[in-house]
Amino acid sequence: MFHELEGIKTQIKDFSAEEVLLFAKHNFSDGLVFASSFGLEDQVILDMIMRNNLKIEIFTLDTGRLFPETYQLIEQTEKKYDCKVKVYFPKNESVEKMVNQHGVNSFYKSIALRKECCQIRKLEPLSRALANSDAWICGLRKEQAVTRSDVNVIELDNNERFKINPLFDWNEERMWDYIKKYDVPYNELHDKNFPSIGCASCTRAIADGEDIRNGRWWWETPEQKECGLHIVDGKLQRIKK
Repeated sequence: MFHELEGIKTQIKDFSAEEVLLFAKHNFSDGLVFASSFGLEDQVILDMIMRNNLKIEIFTLDTGRLFPETYQLIEQTEKKYDCKVKVYFPKNESVEKMVNQHGVNSFYKSIALRKECCQIRKLEPLSRALANSDAWICGLRKEQAVTRSDVNVIELDNNERFKINPLFDWNEERMWDYIKKYDVPYNELHDKNFPSIGCASCTRAIADGEDIRNGRWWWETPEQKECGLHIVDGKLQRIKK
């Protein structure tokens, strides 16, 4: 699998983001899905998928703690592109057990409890969403965080599934240029100094000059600021050899 990965990486290393998506659709066909959290990156990718008429299933994870603005954006996006986003929710019994044992805001108490919350609300639903997929697309970028500096255009996840990051080398300015050019809908919280938007309880606005990742899990140190969606063998999306 690793040799196949390296061959694909060499083949597409100079492709544009749209060419990467076209390549992925051609090679993975019905086994390809797009995981969107409705951030800037995901909206750019979704627009590329729609403008190129690529029939790729789009899904999102509703943790039950999202901002109202995020729900509004989901509805706005479906209406603009005449598409349907498949939504996966955490299991009720798991959430109830966690809250009853540790409290409604347990994630503030320790890193272990925060990771448990992410496991229940994000990772388990993600595993169901990807169960029948050979490859998935997401909006990871090198610039997003110190934990993501090694992100590449294509990688393997923890289940040896191909993971495609079309915007891995884009910067924020390039994304905004694209959004303005194609009138792509985006979360209005971005206009209020929210560079990265997740659960309402774990996301805040940042001050001018602050690192873009400071708005997520601000009570933790930078190297711990991952929910686990993009972790392989304890590290962020390292390639298995």
